[in-house]
Amino acid sequence: MNSSIAHRMEPEPVPLRLDGGLSAEDFKGAFRNHPAGVAVVTADAGDGPVGLTATSVFSVSAEPPLLVFSVSAMSSSTPTVLASDTVVVHLIGEEQLHIARLCATSGIDRFADTSLWDRLPTGEPHFPSASTWIRGRVVEQLDAGTSTVIVVHALQAKAPEPGSEDAVAEASRPLVYHNRAWHVLGDHSLVG
Repeated sequence: MNSSIAHRMEPEPVPLRLDGGLSAEDFKGAFRNHPAGVAVVTADAGDGPVGLTATSVFSVSAEPPLLVFSVSAMSSSTPTVLASDTVVVHLIGEEQLHIARLCATSGIDRFADTSLWDRLPTGEPHFPSASTWIRGRVVEQLDAGTSTVIVVHALQAKAPEPGSEDAVAEASRPLVYHNRAWHVLGDHSLVG
């Protein structure tokens, strides 16, 4: 055995192949009636900022603080997100609908209007109008069909302090996506 080899050779990943199952249209139709929170993910791997709107964001663990989201291979932002060490995940409310729409629109420069975004002191692009955002380090990527699941270790967050006057002033009714349309949650949607 050659002792000069400092690392173990990892096998090449084998693409997941699953036969049968639902058609893509039937699968999308099943999820169409499942509402999801709206988030905007921003990143910059060194070639300029990118942003995308995601409904796949969820928390996984509080200790350590981990969140997950997925990106589609069809998104123009995906290569930059996959090459980035860090990302910013903005949890979008009603007041930031314009940002969700902006980052969901294909074929445009989402960062052309410099009045909408800035950079954090650590360099990541972000939208300051979002009342809640989480900056994190990408710790894992998992290929899943035509998407990649990304696991992020949360390093920093901006969120209104619960119960404070700032929380009331900054609070924006949560934005959700349901049946191909934007909706907001509020007291009117409380059922229990």
